Amino acid sequence: MVPTGIAVAIPPGYAGLVTPRSGLAARHGISVVNGPGLVDAGYRGEVKVVLVNLSTEPFEILRGDRIAQLVVVPVAVQEFVEVAELPDTTRGSGGFGSTGS
Repeated sequence: MVPTGIAVAIPPGYAGLVTPRSGLAARHGISVVNGPGLVDAGYRGEVKVVLVNLSTEPFEILRGDRIAQLVVVPVAVQEFVEVAELPDTTRGSGGFGSTGS
């Protein structure tokens, strides 16, 4: 986990998504492990980024390096209703790879 030294106040109804920087990924194989990471509206601590080095070369992170980006998006608030069964679909309960791609 790489500390950023940054804290944010995401407004209610929004979330911050911590995403990889494409240049770091393309040039050095550096990515965000749990990308996107989630910063919810209630969090007020320091934003930390969980990075992974997918290359075979060491990569040094220096103070001030731009290691990720934060995308703030609206979040739909949902109410969940417990049901005895779900409606049928063509896919049904088919998991990973069940759609043929």
